[in-house]
Amino acid sequence: MNKTKRKIFETSMKLFAEKGYDATSIEDITATVGVAKGTLYYHFSSKEEIFNFLVEEGIKLLQNSIDIKTSKLESYIDKIKAIILIEIKIVVKYEDLITILLSQFWGKEARNQKCQKHIYEYINKIEEIVKNGIEAGEIKEGNSKAIASEIYGLICSALIFKLRNNGEIDIMKLYKEFESTIIQGLK
Repeated sequence: MNKTKRKIFETSMKLFAEKGYDATSIEDITATVGVAKGTLYYHFSSKEEIFNFLVEEGIKLLQNSIDIKTSKLESYIDKIKAIILIEIKIVVKYEDLITILLSQFWGKEARNQKCQKHIYEYINKIEEIVKNGIEAGEIKEGNSKAIASEIYGLICSALIFKLRNNGEIDIMKLYKEFESTIIQGLK
């Protein structure tokens, strides 16, 4: 991604998170980036395309982080621990992305359905790990869909904690809190 496209991407993410998708105009984006509309349209055909690119790249980042980290681990409990830590780190580093995904999750419009689809695909990855952990006897019997949704919910919890804590998160301290609560419940 070239410098201008990255700046449009990052600015759009910030504005969508702060103002919301509907309240952010192409003019807001171009004014904040400091480029002409033509330059923006050279990189993205519409605001919707910017949004779609943002969601797809963000989810890809999250999924790739999980895939890389969990593929190196044998234990399903260790895989869940890795997911917990990655989710906290993602919230800290990409708060705007998480805000957008969560704010656009609800509804029936194409944009909402796109967010739902990507989030469900991610949760399905977690669910597969949980199912395998149950089959291997590492994780107690339970509804793998519910457990995976709960683990995904840590993203929401970490974001709320960050907001309630004036934007401050000690990643390892929060990880230890979440890890002990979730892992003890799974054993």
